[in-house]
Amino acid sequence: MSDNDKPKLGMRAPLGLKRTVETGQVKQSFSHGRSNTVVVEVKRRRVLGRPGEAEPHVEEAAPAAAAPAPAPVKAAPAPAPVAPRPAPTPAPAARPMTPLERREQQERLLREAEEARMAALEETRRREERAKAEASEEEKRRAEEKRRAEEEAERTAVAPASQPAPQSAATPAAETPADAAPAPEARSDGPPPPRRFTPVPSPKRPEPSRPQQRDRKGDDRRQSGKLTVTRALDDDSGARARSLAALKRSREKDRRAHQSGSVQQKQVRDVAVPETITVAELANRMAERGADLVKALFKMGMPVTVNQAIDQDTAELLVTEFGHNIKRVSDSDVDLVTTHDVDADDTLQPRPPVVTIMGHVDHGKTSLLDALRGTDVAAGEAGGITQHIGAYQVQVKSGAKVTFLDTPGHEAFSDMRARGANITDIVVIVVAGDDGLRPQTIEAISHTRAAGVPMIIAINKMDKPGSNAQRVREALLQHDVQVESMGGDVQEVEVSALKKTGLDELIEKIELQAELLELKANPDRAAEGTVVEATLDKGRGAVATVLVNRGTLRVGDIFVVGAESGKVRALVDDKGRNVKEAGPSLPVEVLGLSGVPSAGDQLSVVENEARAREVAAYRAGVIQQKRTTATPASLESMFSALREKQAQQYPVVVKADAQGSVEAIVGSLNKISTDLIQVRILHSGVGGITESDVSLAAASKAPIIGFNVRANAKAREIATRDGVALKYYDVIYDLLDEIRAAMAGQLGPEYLEHVVGRAEIREVFSAGKHGKAAGLLVVEGYIRQKLRARILRDDVIIYNGSISSLRRFKDDVPEVRAGLECGITLESTTDIKPGDIVETFEVEERERTL
Repeated sequence: MSDNDKPKLGMRAPLGLKRTVETGQVKQSFSHGRSNTVVVEVKRRRVLGRPGEAEPHVEEAAPAAAAPAPAPVKAAPAPAPVAPRPAPTPAPAARPMTPLERREQQERLLREAEEARMAALEETRRREERAKAEASEEEKRRAEEKRRAEEEAERTAVAPASQPAPQSAATPAAETPADAAPAPEARSDGPPPPRRFTPVPSPKRPEPSRPQQRDRKGDDRRQSGKLTVTRALDDDSGARARSLAALKRSREKDRRAHQSGSVQQKQVRDVAVPETITVAELANRMAERGADLVKALFKMGMPVTVNQAIDQDTAELLVTEFGHNIKRVSDSDVDLVTTHDVDADDTLQPRPPVVTIMGHVDHGKTSLLDALRGTDVAAGEAGGITQHIGAYQVQVKSGAKVTFLDTPGHEAFSDMRARGANITDIVVIVVAGDDGLRPQTIEAISHTRAAGVPMIIAINKMDKPGSNAQRVREALLQHDVQVESMGGDVQEVEVSALKKTGLDELIEKIELQAELLELKANPDRAAEGTVVEATLDKGRGAVATVLVNRGTLRVGDIFVVGAESGKVRALVDDKGRNVKEAGPSLPVEVLGLSGVPSAGDQLSVVENEARAREVAAYRAGVIQQKRTTATPASLESMFSALREKQAQQYPVVVKADAQGSVEAIVGSLNKISTDLIQVRILHSGVGGITESDVSLAAASKAPIIGFNVRANAKAREIATRDGVALKYYDVIYDLLDEIRAAMAGQLGPEYLEHVVGRAEIREVFSAGKHGKAAGLLVVEGYIRQKLRARILRDDVIIYNGSISSLRRFKDDVPEVRAGLECGITLESTTDIKPGDIVETFEVEERERTL
């Protein structure tokens, strides 16, 4: 309230009329807790007439009776004078309404307004229905009139044709034919005869089309201006369409009624059941309810849930009980099995032989292969030795092709030599004429016999002074290898890789042996091959050297190799050229692998990527399960585990350039482990040293071994910050020697005890206030002052310390020899008795070697 509106003293209230409108508020309550406040106005009736004024009274004149002749109208009699009405008495002053009465009045007014609105709506509906009925009746009436008019017109048109027209009485003669001459007409002054004609119905004017009356049944006025999907697609926009739920209920009702009439036959299914399966998955494959299967299992005495796994035998009982057929499957069925896939004889074609060069290190294997190929691979080898397995194809003078595999000769690459013997057709064992048989030569002979392939002995370095081929032949007899020159069946040839002598004879013997083997393969099928070597190239990714066994490998083929899958992006031969396809016995580098496979894995081409990923995932799971599954406990394994816990651990991270090198390094490191210290391989892989490798090594303070690989800039930075040792090697000799020395250094020096004297205590004397002295007789060796000594009582050590003083006849002496008597005092002990044995010894510190 402002200051101007406040009443002031001495001021009169302003004059004005009483308000005829009273305003109030009514609160409306709805469902779900909603409410609304409505303003209601109550108007009083205003009386505008003056008090005492008579209201005009109007009387209607009576209608006059109808007369045959017009009569004068009499004037109506004048109305009698009306007495004036008495003045109304003034109404008593209205008392103010209480809030309750006002609220009741407002509610009554609202109720009356709602009833009036509903009555108006009902009247409107009835009026619309009445108008609609009238329009329908009018339409029917017009159609009926139109039909009658058409029938009348048809009857009128048919009547003149069926009956002659009647003649008038004034016409005495009949009509003459049209072709006859008209008779002379007599003129008369009478009226002309009436004209005859056929009535023709006049065409009706088309009625204007009236707007179609809209069916207002179910009309919703609140949404009259909205366009919905139902209105857009339905012609009858006024009628309400059935809901989707009602339609579904109707169809379900019809389906149940149809099924109840005819008994549906149960469908028998072939259910594939693996070794373990959940109840829910089994119910899904059987198209049964999971609750029914759980109920059946409960009856069998197995309280299980739908998410619990059951074995194959229990699943078979369920499948049989529900009337289905079981099909047992195993997880291994996913894997590819190529052993039973044998090609028909008519599809086989000749293929080049695969020859593996094997022998001891530094006997000239790579040099011999270089002489055959016309290359110089040995000059690029680190340390002058081969540390990778290589595959090459050579075309000889006769035009035939021969595939060679070059294997390392070092003892660490035994697995490589075994793989080379398993995937080859012929083995050439190279023996140096001046060195004879060596351990790796004997190992190569064993691998060849285990693979069951023929061998050819190549005695190399015959140009070198001191070479003796006969001595080599005689040494081979110790290992049951008889050459042809000595009455055996093994071919031998004397060659010189440096002078290139005897090479033609070697090729001739290889071709002869291949001809005897009758090597054939089917090139027109999906390719299968063997991984010879696998590397991780920085620019090309995972690269595998594959020797195709049968079929043809093409660019774009989808394959699976070991636990990896991929698609052939490119094929590179041994000369570095890109090729589109690779046939049998052709070694190629395959690009497009998802990861680096293991050397020796089988490559198989499959139909699609989904199949390749499925097989690769299964094989990866098998490898993971073998890695994590614990071996059965035995007494020997328990003692071995105790020894491993007591032994020290030497953690390392191994990274190399090829999968075969990683395999050889890990195997060699495990061989140099002892009971005191063991090598723990934290991680081994192919490729350069990365940041993750450094972080892994930093957690265990382990060195990182890089064989023919290097660390990137970021990895070197992290290694310098965390103090991780990066050790690079390119020759496996140096790697093993340094790791062996580092492991010995971690163990520390070795301490050896040498007993130098023994003496027997004959008497015990008092020495000083609290000490005791022992009188000894030196039995063997000697006793010196400050030597380490121990006391044995009944062969049990009761003291281990050192001699503090040594005397003979009250004189201090540095040494007492055997057969003499002396007296000694020991440090920190007085527990000595006659008959005890004193043993003196020296400790030698020696550097530990493994």
